[in-house]
Amino acid sequence: MESDKVEAGAGVSDSEASAIKIKETKQNSIADVTTLDIKSRLSLETTTEARSSEPHVNGVAQMNGICDSPQRTADVADLSLQSGTMETSHLNQHEQVETLAAESKDNDIQYVSYTSELQMPDIMKLIQKDLSEPYSIYTYRYFIHNWPKLCFLAMHGDECVGAIVCKLDIHRKVIKRGYIAMLAVDVKYRKRKIGSNLVRRAIQAMVEDDADEVVLETEITNRPALRLYENLGFVRDKRLFRYYLNGVDALRLKLWLR
Repeated sequence: MESDKVEAGAGVSDSEASAIKIKETKQNSIADVTTLDIKSRLSLETTTEARSSEPHVNGVAQMNGICDSPQRTADVADLSLQSGTMETSHLNQHEQVETLAAESKDNDIQYVSYTSELQMPDIMKLIQKDLSEPYSIYTYRYFIHNWPKLCFLAMHGDECVGAIVCKLDIHRKVIKRGYIAMLAVDVKYRKRKIGSNLVRRAIQAMVEDDADEVVLETEITNRPALRLYENLGFVRDKRLFRYYLNGVDALRLKLWLR
């Protein structure tokens, strides 16, 4: 009996010892977790303090060895400026390409003076397309044969695409007046300043011959012609009622050279 009691007591003691060990293990785990949490918080606070106490350069905080100093800011500004300059350069290059293309297109046109009766058919064919009233060949010959130096043609290869016919004589025995009798540009070659260039050449030839003024008439409804001449300095001098055979009024334009 006693031996049975001893064995029973021994059995109870072992069970209690095992429970105590489990309890101690749990307590140690909780302590480890608590310690780890405290260490993490301390580490975070230390990092925050370290960042707030990091050195300053020129009044600017240095973070992780990178300092947003005035020099670095200036470098960034320089890069932005260079980027803008490059964009502007590309735009300028595009504009230059367009300008060169337009000049190349205009370089296909050659301006020549009247030299031969063989040019007469081309001049007549071109001008008759746009005139308000028909002219006979004698009208062309009157102007061109008497003032050949005041007749200019715009040529695209062998094709006549523009022509101007003028004269220069004494007006009222006092003034040396130039007169633009005819100007025409092929419809396919308009808006390339061919008409303006022909007028300029004619005016220059008149100036070299001591002209005092230049006049012309054009239909009051011909706005492109009015715009062309007015851009060259002509002014509206007089309205001529029912001047043309079709009954349309004309405007006399004048350019004073002296």
